[in-house]
Amino acid sequence: MFGIYLKRELGRRKKAALVVALGLALGIALVITVNSVSAGMTQAQDKVLQSLYGLGTDMTVTKARTAPTANSSGGPGFEFDASSDEDEEQSSDRVMTQGGQALKSSLVAQVAEQKGVAAAVGALTLNVTKVDGSFTQGKAESSTGGQSQGQGMAPGGGAGSTAAPRVQGGGASFDVNSYSVAGIDVTDQDLGPLAGSKITSGTTFTAAQTDAAVAVVSASYAKEKSYKVGSAITISGTKYKVIGIATPESSESATDVHLPLKQAQTLADAADQVTTIYVKATDSQQIDSVKAAIQKNISGTTVTTSADLAETVSGSLSTASNLATSVGKWLSIAVLAAAFLVAALLTSSAVSRRVREFGTLKALGWPSRRVTRQVVGESMVNGLLGGALGIALGLAAAYTVTAISPTLTAQLGTTGRAGGGMGGGPGGGPGGGPGGQSAGGTLEIALSAPVSLTTIALAVGLAVAGGLVAGAMGGWRASRMRPADALRSVS
Repeated sequence: MFGIYLKRELGRRKKAALVVALGLALGIALVITVNSVSAGMTQAQDKVLQSLYGLGTDMTVTKARTAPTANSSGGPGFEFDASSDEDEEQSSDRVMTQGGQALKSSLVAQVAEQKGVAAAVGALTLNVTKVDGSFTQGKAESSTGGQSQGQGMAPGGGAGSTAAPRVQGGGASFDVNSYSVAGIDVTDQDLGPLAGSKITSGTTFTAAQTDAAVAVVSASYAKEKSYKVGSAITISGTKYKVIGIATPESSESATDVHLPLKQAQTLADAADQVTTIYVKATDSQQIDSVKAAIQKNISGTTVTTSADLAETVSGSLSTASNLATSVGKWLSIAVLAAAFLVAALLTSSAVSRRVREFGTLKALGWPSRRVTRQVVGESMVNGLLGGALGIALGLAAAYTVTAISPTLTAQLGTTGRAGGGMGGGPGGGPGGGPGGQSAGGTLEIALSAPVSLTTIALAVGLAVAGGLVAGAMGGWRASRMRPADALRSVS
């Protein structure tokens, strides 16, 4: 009886039911779209952070670089052999630690022992500036006064006096190549600079290559310098064999060349030192407490979490993320609330127009709860219909965003800590890496709008809630009607 009557009443009021369903559908579709775009923003930000930190890294530990003394410039310097033969090629490498002040390698074990730390790995970030080229000696030429002046008498002297010699020609031509190098712990490559990259050619380091003269090169740097597996890279007179090409899984690599940690320490004359400690927490919800524990127990260090790094990301990605988080969510809530209110008002208005119907049913013996159940049942059907339409519209909108894939830019800044430990990852080229310097330039990220099962479940829940709200108001109105109201409505 309930189902038959429900079907007949909905059939009689198709337009009203469709209006209620469409109102709910628009609100639910907007919620799905905003949630999907927000999820896409989160994924885009994660890609940016992974390009700096590496997969699995929750925070980094660094130490602020001390200010240079008055007698030390701190800048790069190069020395060449001045007595070399003419046009002989000259080459010099300047290897400098990049980012914050060097830390003792023993601190890696101390960080790993802190409560809430699952793993800790040290890395040494270097910047290598290579200058090579040659000098060309000039030639001294002199001429007599008469020849140079074109007259028989030179000024200030007699005929045939010799003028001061002049150097003609000569000069120097040098190429400068600056690139980043990261010394990594080859026994644990799940954290650190190489964790966010995939070996697309050759192999990665083995645990036995802790002090081997081998290198893994980023795909972009290998393409720029025409390196391939088996090529040799010479740094400060040491040749390193390229055993692998690493392609980052997101955005661009912040490191050009990866070496075993001991080899990097030898190059930089920094034995048993690291510049960055990469940390993974046992629980992602306890990152703040782990950060506080490390800062308390290991003095003088700067702990930077991925949340700290996210605050420095600017550009269209940050702007769009803020819009989706603030304006988008509040707009979807407002539209959804308006849809619920409209559905409730339309249902209540429809009940007011059915005075004779409900009054007659009560006169025939229908109790108030049965009338209420009938109105709520009709509203629930409208709500589920609106939910189905809203899910379809929301999926279509999310698919459109993913198909278009608008490109967002992310400008990587600093935390503002003096010499501190934001950087996020080795290198970033000159001026990048941990420290109070730029973490590396502008990245372009393609936006997608993934729809999760949680979002679909939320949409279904909203559809049911919308039907219940409208049904509750309409049912309350219908339950208050009396059989006498039906008689008074007869003209």
